[in-house]
Amino acid sequence: MQPLTKRQREILDYLGTFIQQHGYAPSLEEIGERFGLSSLATVHKHLTNLQEKGFIRRAWNRSRSLEVVPTRTTGRAIDLPLLGYVAAGAPIEAIPGNETISVPEDFAGKRDTYVLRVRGESMIDEQIRDGDYVIVEDRKMAENGEMVIALLRGADVTLKKFYRENGHVRLQPANLSMKALVVPAGDVQVQGVVIGVMRKY
Repeated sequence: MQPLTKRQREILDYLGTFIQQHGYAPSLEEIGERFGLSSLATVHKHLTNLQEKGFIRRAWNRSRSLEVVPTRTTGRAIDLPLLGYVAAGAPIEAIPGNETISVPEDFAGKRDTYVLRVRGESMIDEQIRDGDYVIVEDRKMAENGEMVIALLRGADVTLKKFYRENGHVRLQPANLSMKALVVPAGDVQVQGVVIGVMRKY
C-alpha cells in the first residue's frame, strides 16, 4: 500500500464508517459537506488518489458504488510530518513543509520521527529511488555505515551512508556512477538516521 496524506486518511476513515453505518457509500456531495470542500472536483480528485493507491474501488456507471478495499495489514497507521525533500544526489536546500503522511505504526522510530521525499538517484543500490519517502528518526549522532540525513556547511541537506575517517566524514552514495563526498567532520551535522522507506507506484 502506498502512503496516504492526512486528508486522504481522514476521508478513507469517513468512508469506512459511513458504509458500516448505512450499508452504502456517501455521495460526492456528502463527502464534500463533511470536509468543507465546496468543489466536487476536489472530492473526486481525493477519491481518484485513494483508488490509484489501492484503498478504494469504484464502479464508474453507478452512484454510491464505492467500496473500501480491506488492507492486508492490521497495524494502525500514524501521521508523521512530511518535512519536504532530501537530495539523493547533489545536496539541495532543505524545503520545510507542513503536510503529514500516514505510515504504518511499526515504521515509526523510538524517538521523534518524520518523513522526507527523495530527489535523485544516489541511493539506488539501497533500493531508494527518486520520489520515494524515507522515514527518519531524529538523531544527531550516527554509527559508521548508517544511512543519514546530513546537513553540509549549515545549508545543504543530503541523503548518504555515513563514515567517520581521520577527522573527516565520508558521505557515501549507493550508486557506482557517483563519487563519495569527503568533508571535514566540522562541516557535517547529522540531522537524522533513515529507519524505513516507502514507495509510491
